[in-house]
Amino acid sequence: MPTVVLPAGPLDYTDTGGRGPVLVFGHGLLMNESQWRKVIPQLDAYRCIAPTLPLGAHRRPMNRDADLSQLGVARILADFLDALELSDVTLVLNDWGGGQFIVSDNRADRLGRLVLISCEAFDNFPPKPARPLAALCRIPGGTRLLMQLFRTRFFRHDPKTYGGLSKRGVPDDIMDDWFSPASDDRKIRRDLSKFATGTPSRKSLLKWSSRLATFDRPALVVWATEDRMMPLQHAHRLVELLPNAELIMIDDSWTLIPEDQPGALIAALKGFVPIH
Repeated sequence: MPTVVLPAGPLDYTDTGGRGPVLVFGHGLLMNESQWRKVIPQLDAYRCIAPTLPLGAHRRPMNRDADLSQLGVARILADFLDALELSDVTLVLNDWGGGQFIVSDNRADRLGRLVLISCEAFDNFPPKPARPLAALCRIPGGTRLLMQLFRTRFFRHDPKTYGGLSKRGVPDDIMDDWFSPASDDRKIRRDLSKFATGTPSRKSLLKWSSRLATFDRPALVVWATEDRMMPLQHAHRLVELLPNAELIMIDDSWTLIPEDQPGALIAALKGFVPIH
């Protein structure tokens, strides 16, 4: 897996290469590039790039002084696009929504399109069901305890906990890969704690979200009608806010549409991003 060294630290990524339109995929908390394992192989006409962001499942710790707040990670994503000298990028986000703050931070010059898929928006950072977990990370030893909880079947699969992200359920071997870095490496846990406790005030979140109105390029909002984490009304608010947006609703899925309904998502992406 290639690595690029950014000001905040090293970032691993996958890159299918090719001359097709560039899609860059973001992932959720305590996930990595394999969140897209059912989607990217079916997009062979595109160049698909999936960085492993420092959201707790990254395999290399970031620099000790790295800003891993919501805005800080958005800036890391923008630095990644700069480092690879990408242009006319379609940025695809699911679960973690902080990548949209690239727009708020005036770093969207490399974006040609934006795709928001059942993700955090407005003041839903983190989603309400995840807030007790974020609070646990504020307690000394709390992040280590959190990772111990993720070893249990209940915490992984119960709909009231992490299992509420996928209606179909994420396989245990995938979750083993997601959870092992923070379980095994205290520096990764340090990074996870910084991110989990780095959410700004509601006022700041709403101010940053309002700046999506400046993004006049094509945008696609894809939302799960049965989402348990991301309010359905946010999908409609995003479409109203973004000047050039369309909405696609997907049934029989929770937040992780790439897991529950990859075929419908692939069709939506192909319809939104034309092949030149």
